[in-house]
Amino acid sequence: MPGIISCPILALSGPVTAGITVAAVIIGVVVTFVIQKTIARNKLLAAETEAKNRVEVASRQAENIVKEAQLNAANEFLKKKEKFTAEVETTQAELLNLERRLSKREDTLDRQGESLNQKEKQLRDNERELEQKHQSNDAKAKNLSNLITQQKNQLLKISNLDVEQAKEMLLKRLEEECDKDMSKLIERKLEQANEASEEKSREIISLAIQRYAAEQTCEISVSMVDIPNDEMKGRIIGREGRNIRAFEKATGVDVVVDDTPGVIVLSGFNPIRRETARLSMERLIQDGRIHPSRIEELVVQAKKDVHAKVQQMGKEAATEVDVRGLNNKIIGMLGALHYRTSYGQNVLRHSVEVAFLAQVMADELGLDGSMAKRAGLLHDIGKAMDREVEGGHPAIGANYLKRFKEPQIVINAAEAHHGDVPADNPYTPLIAAADAISASRPGARRETLERYIKRLEKLEEIANSFKGVESCYAIQAGREVRVIVDANKVDDGSAAMVARDIAKKIEEEMTYPGEIKVTLLRETRCIEYAR
Repeated sequence: MPGIISCPILALSGPVTAGITVAAVIIGVVVTFVIQKTIARNKLLAAETEAKNRVEVASRQAENIVKEAQLNAANEFLKKKEKFTAEVETTQAELLNLERRLSKREDTLDRQGESLNQKEKQLRDNERELEQKHQSNDAKAKNLSNLITQQKNQLLKISNLDVEQAKEMLLKRLEEECDKDMSKLIERKLEQANEASEEKSREIISLAIQRYAAEQTCEISVSMVDIPNDEMKGRIIGREGRNIRAFEKATGVDVVVDDTPGVIVLSGFNPIRRETARLSMERLIQDGRIHPSRIEELVVQAKKDVHAKVQQMGKEAATEVDVRGLNNKIIGMLGALHYRTSYGQNVLRHSVEVAFLAQVMADELGLDGSMAKRAGLLHDIGKAMDREVEGGHPAIGANYLKRFKEPQIVINAAEAHHGDVPADNPYTPLIAAADAISASRPGARRETLERYIKRLEKLEEIANSFKGVESCYAIQAGREVRVIVDANKVDDGSAAMVARDIAKKIEEEMTYPGEIKVTLLRETRCIEYAR
């Protein structure tokens, strides 16, 4: 029966299937193990290979690092060797220089030792000579004392005078003899000094004057402005004088409108204001629109133009003299000197002339010509502001230059060129001399008649104040005073002293440009009549 047969087969197939399954599982496990082992072996081989590669790379890098370190060490060694060699050479050179200096010092000390030995020998000789002279003087003093005693005794015997009267006579006689000898000695020394100094100073001054000659200009204290017609005068005055009042208020100068045809006069003590007013008035006349607002506008513009012109003239003067490094404010003050006059002489041109003269004299004397030029150009800078600041222009100029750190030589030249303070350098006397040369040049300055006459009268008054003066005359426009003395009251020996005292008193009591010559005349007239 089919149903009965199939049951045992089915019953047998269950254990077989289970065995196959178990076998398959075991086979799978084994295969898996083999595969995993194979994979692990492969990974191990790959890791070993990679490790070997890394070791080789690390070895090569280590070798490169070692080689690089060796190269760097070799380079550093070479650099240090070169540096050491250079230091050794420098040290050797310094040692050689030191050895040379020591050798020179030894030579110098040897020479100084020889010189000291010679001086010691000379001093010993001088001491012996002085000792001999001292002994000789002692002997002479003893002889002189004996002679004086003998003369006293003889005088007492001859004149029957007592000791006090004899002393008085003797002292009076000795005083007269000493006065004569002293006068002769002073006269001789003065002549020698004057001859030497006049010759040298004449040479230096004449050379300076020949090498530079500046033009001289004279200015006045008023400015004239031409107008096209007299109708313009009325327009300048304006209704009820409002235009002229506005003009005077804006400019600070006086406007004089008189009957003089074709001109109006601008008067003011400040030359820069007067120049501003002149320029403004000319522009007003050209423009034709004359009213207060237009006047103020043109005056402001004219002030700017005058200021620019002042700066430009200061720069041109500094460039002409070749003085550099001046502050702009100093240059402005320097340009303002163009509108300042001293006895009619333009102060800016005077300063330029003094700068050139001082340079020439400084070069001749072996001094710094550039410093002399700078001091000469700035010596009268105080005159640009002496109307606004109290004090004399030397002190004003010196204080102004101190503010801008000018050299002490320049400051002292500005302060001491008129003798107000002592000179502390050799340049200041040169500036004073150049200033006197420029001021005393013929035609450079002009004086009022009243001032001129007063100066001549003062000269004659000083000369007449001395004892023994009969008469005196100021000649050569006050450059010389001739003094005639009484021959009975002033002898030849004291004449030189009187002339010197007159000159000294003139120096102390008067101010004048250049120099004044004192000529003293002494004449003895002997008159007899033949009958």
